[in-house]
Amino acid sequence: MAASCESSETSESTLRRRRGEPQSSEASSDDGNAETTHEGDASKYEKRHQFSLQPGTYWLTRVVLLRAIAFIYFVAFGVAYCQNRQLIGERGLMPCKDYLRSVKRYVGGKIGLAALAYTPSILWFLDWEDMDTNLDGIALVGLALSGFVLLSGRANMVIMALLWILYHSLVNVGWESQLLETGFLAIFLCPFWSLAQLPQRCPPSLISIWTFRWLIVRIMLGAGLIKIRGDRCWRDLTCMDYHYETQPVPNPISYYLHRSPWWFHRFETLSNHFIELVVPFLTFLGRRMCMVNGILQILFQVMLIVSGNLSFLNWLTIVPSLACFDDASLAFLFRRSEGGTRHMVQKIQEEEASGQSPPRTKGMLIRRVLNVSLAVLIGYLSVPVVMNLLSPRQVMNTSFDPLRIVNTYGAFGSITKERTEVILQGTLSADPAAPGAVWEEYQFLCKPGNVKRRPCLISPYHYRLDWLMWFAAFQTYEQNEWVIQIAGRLLADDSAVLSLMDHNPFLGREKPRWIRGEHYKYKFTVPGGPGAAQGKWWVRKRIGSYFPAVNLTSLRGYFQSRNWPHPDIQ
Repeated sequence: MAASCESSETSESTLRRRRGEPQSSEASSDDGNAETTHEGDASKYEKRHQFSLQPGTYWLTRVVLLRAIAFIYFVAFGVAYCQNRQLIGERGLMPCKDYLRSVKRYVGGKIGLAALAYTPSILWFLDWEDMDTNLDGIALVGLALSGFVLLSGRANMVIMALLWILYHSLVNVGWESQLLETGFLAIFLCPFWSLAQLPQRCPPSLISIWTFRWLIVRIMLGAGLIKIRGDRCWRDLTCMDYHYETQPVPNPISYYLHRSPWWFHRFETLSNHFIELVVPFLTFLGRRMCMVNGILQILFQVMLIVSGNLSFLNWLTIVPSLACFDDASLAFLFRRSEGGTRHMVQKIQEEEASGQSPPRTKGMLIRRVLNVSLAVLIGYLSVPVVMNLLSPRQVMNTSFDPLRIVNTYGAFGSITKERTEVILQGTLSADPAAPGAVWEEYQFLCKPGNVKRRPCLISPYHYRLDWLMWFAAFQTYEQNEWVIQIAGRLLADDSAVLSLMDHNPFLGREKPRWIRGEHYKYKFTVPGGPGAAQGKWWVRKRIGSYFPAVNLTSLRGYFQSRNWPHPDIQ
């Protein structure tokens, strides 16, 4: 920079200085202005590059990853806290106590290693007399710990291990396991005990970063291969003609995307195959290509988030994609402030460049051994997962180890071509077959029901019962006996089940005498068409009965045969 400044001086002033002659006031003034200008330029340059970071380190990556994982945990534990009691609590639709008792009988009647291996959960060691308190306690502790990590960007192995154990305890008695692998990998991002955001004696391990990259590669390849091997519409590029309308819980944008031109749907399907089957291999082609993979995967997940309510699935898939970026590429997320996180990372980089890194300690050596052990473990557990990816009989969303550390993934291998819904109806009539019987509909919180209700927008939150009703709609009630459990609870005006409903037509009135399930086919109306002009988002056509009209008396034997408590005596 100094050389640049000197070369910009006027030739006259340069000659005068070399000859030792006094400069004219005009020349001096010009020189002074030039020096001031160059000093200003230098100052701007220094400010612009003051906190610039070098590629190849992952201090900021760790902070971003921990906060992202904590956000997903926070949502997951929030969903669990709001819905645990109604779904798997003491009076839930599928009480976890009953499940634990069945596992206990299966393993010989003892709570030991066999029970823990079959269902790893801390609920084994808690008092089963008040299961609702246990479930609420687990969710609240999870909310507190994940909230701390989310707000502070600080964590250690103890906190992340606790979050993993707590979520494991819920997954194994009723919830999905999608977050478990990501949460397990997050344990090894952190120092064992320190809560420092940038612990210099515990730099982020490249092995740990690569376990996340390996995760996103497997997620995308699993999703892509199951599609190519699955529904024919993925091969003839027509799946997106149906997806927006038939996905589990559409949102308002799904309504408009469904009516996109045919060529746009073909482009979407081709793009999906490219993102899931080609782009993941960029991870192994150097820093720049790895970043390209990260950018494309994040954009792809954002598009999925915008176009539907798939709970926190797509938000979770963004997390391992963040490992494709190093400190230099994530620096823009952090403020340029003296003493800030970005500034501290720059100082660490400068110290390492000048050979002033902290001296090696026994703890650092142990940590290196731990990181190598993690690589060996993930590599070993990945063998059956990779074999599954290569198999023409690929299965998705399966684990080959009881702790679900390394899993298979996939989504929408088959696409439903028509949307069907189960509509629950009740009547006060003494005779359900009477021509004058008035049947009134219950409305769920988010799933389609009332044709004039706008599709909801809830992602990353998740209404689990609405999601389960989507699966039930293209099966039978015999395959989903909990639907009859819902009917019994509605007959008893059960507050727990009604809290999962948006509309109870009998609120403030006497209880319904009969409940039935009706099967309907739903289709989006055409934007600007006659149906839309009437305020309808959907048009529907009755298919038939899903389950016949039932009352509390007729359900008594059904409930007793399954050891369910009868609704009217709860």
